[in-house]
Amino acid sequence: MTASPALDLYTRTAHAASARVIGSYSTSFGYASRLLPREVRAGIADVYALVRVADEIVDGPAAEAGLDRPEVIAILDELEGDTLKAIERGFSSNLIVHAFAATARGTGIGPDLVRPFFESMRMDATAHPRFDHEQYRRYIHGSAEVVGSMCLRVFALERPGMVVDEHLEEGARRLGAAFQKVNFLRDLADDSGRLGRSYIPGLDPATFTDREKEAVVDEIAEDLTVARSAIARLPHGSRRATTAAADLFGRLNEQLRATPASRLRTTRVSVPLRRKLRILILAATGRTSS
Repeated sequence: MTASPALDLYTRTAHAASARVIGSYSTSFGYASRLLPREVRAGIADVYALVRVADEIVDGPAAEAGLDRPEVIAILDELEGDTLKAIERGFSSNLIVHAFAATARGTGIGPDLVRPFFESMRMDATAHPRFDHEQYRRYIHGSAEVVGSMCLRVFALERPGMVVDEHLEEGARRLGAAFQKVNFLRDLADDSGRLGRSYIPGLDPATFTDREKEAVVDEIAEDLTVARSAIARLPHGSRRATTAAADLFGRLNEQLRATPASRLRTTRVSVPLRRKLRILILAATGRTSS
């Protein structure tokens, strides 16, 4: 069935709204996504925008608008329900959800990836978590690994007929996990101070040690190594952009390794803009920053 001109216009407008979200909220992913072919770039923006909206529901703006925790969870549930219905129907009155659903329908992103993501968001919204190992594993899977799998399905648009096998799936999941673990460390001060959260099992932000930090940094480095072996098999444009993102987070991980644990309790590390641009240029020309 051919889409009508009105629906085409609505969907293009929805994709533009998602692109605006990634441009407003993420320097690193925004820069890296520019290396993607246009159709892939739009799909990645759609995934990022939905994830960002869910993050914002649980991480501050909703509470700042005066909503209490039950209301935040109710809004999150509504967003999940709208997303699942939009994937089924092909339409949502929420532009970000509509854009995501259009990409999901075109790439095979289904409820098996959407539901775990929202489960992790509810873990954030339900309480101020201090996770045990099983909760940590579930949270990483839903908040990061399934997002990596969503992105992998969008990358397949660049190579029609591309087979998404277990090696590529594992690489996508490990890359998502690495990004999330980097954020756990670099956001330690805000998570523990403003949000009252401590994601990494057994880690007390007040007594965080260099040895504990090194263990997480080593885990991130291993995730990135596994991810890079899969990135090498991606189509050209997707490979360049994903290499750039992996190298940016690899650089962040190096900075985390070099930063005393005591400083991470009060300081958020970041890659200077000049270094980011160098990493992007190297990735665009088929090289890495390592």
